[in-house]
Amino acid sequence: SYTTDTKSRGENKKTLESLYSLSVDITKFRRLKEWVLLQDVTHVKETAGILKEMGADETTVANIIECCPEAILHTPAEINSQRTLWQLVCQNEKQLIKLIEQFPESFFTTKYQQNQKANILFFQELGLKNNIITRFLTSAPNIFYNPVEKNKNVIETLQRNYLNLGGSETNMKIWIPKLLSQNPFILLNTSTAIQENLEFLQKNGFTDQEVLQLLSKLKGFIFQLNSATMQKSMLFSKNIFKCSDQELKQLVLKCPALLYYSVPILEERLEGLLKEGISTAQIRETPVVLELTTQIIQYQIKKLSSLGYDIKNGNLESLNGTKKDFEVTYGKIQSKKERPIFNPVAPLHIED
Repeated sequence: SYTTDTKSRGENKKTLESLYSLSVDITKFRRLKEWVLLQDVTHVKETAGILKEMGADETTVANIIECCPEAILHTPAEINSQRTLWQLVCQNEKQLIKLIEQFPESFFTTKYQQNQKANILFFQELGLKNNIITRFLTSAPNIFYNPVEKNKNVIETLQRNYLNLGGSETNMKIWIPKLLSQNPFILLNTSTAIQENLEFLQKNGFTDQEVLQLLSKLKGFIFQLNSATMQKSMLFSKNIFKCSDQELKQLVLKCPALLYYSVPILEERLEGLLKEGISTAQIRETPVVLELTTQIIQYQIKKLSSLGYDIKNGNLESLNGTKKDFEVTYGKIQSKKERPIFNPVAPLHIED
């Protein structure tokens, strides 16, 4: 019984009683946020009631409260307000309760409700689909805590630069939502940082068209960089591949990872490829292999070797791309290897 539990001394007995009635694991609750039990005012029954109203069963309610003890500190008005807010992008309450169970802390952060609402409406205006906005709410909630003016400022900087580089209005309207869906955290950058990185590329001889090309390939990485790290990475690549400035530029356009990976990462990946018997000349021909980790490269080479494919004497295109791309390439090599050497539909000449 909670009354005989020595840890319950000083804890709010009414809160404990309510939590026990909901079958909440008090040990887990205490381990996460014991201080919540010391609060004089909590809203256990009210919080549970709202969650049940949305369609949560008793087990789900207990799970949510166990994983996010602060949930019981919010007033019913705050929770209902958050519920209304998330309904702007959720298809129905069934989807909403599922999201709350998976990401309770994101839902029960009610401090920035005005900012959250303004940002949701702004993202909808930008053309982001509701399923993308719900993904942001759960996996990148802090971008909603910014005042909407801050996020608008970053987006306007992106739009202005895209158009100044020669991009079309139509393509920009496709590019911005795609960029945000790939990396919403770009909104945590300042518009000054974005400007500086683009200017760095232009100072290094990239034409407006090439910078525009890099913007699309780099996804959100370009905004997480700084000129010093880009300079070091480019110098490292120039020395390794023994190339001119123009040749280096072409390598970067082929493989933007040469810009956004630090020198230690590039060194490690290059070393891993050389250990497998791959030459620098081969890497220079297909530099995108540097986007893959050493472990992935080792795994892929091992699989190809099992088919008798010698990567040392071929090009590295078979290692290029996503896991799905590799599986397709592997399948083609495998089926080619297994193909019969005779024509199965040709007539057989059998002597009597």
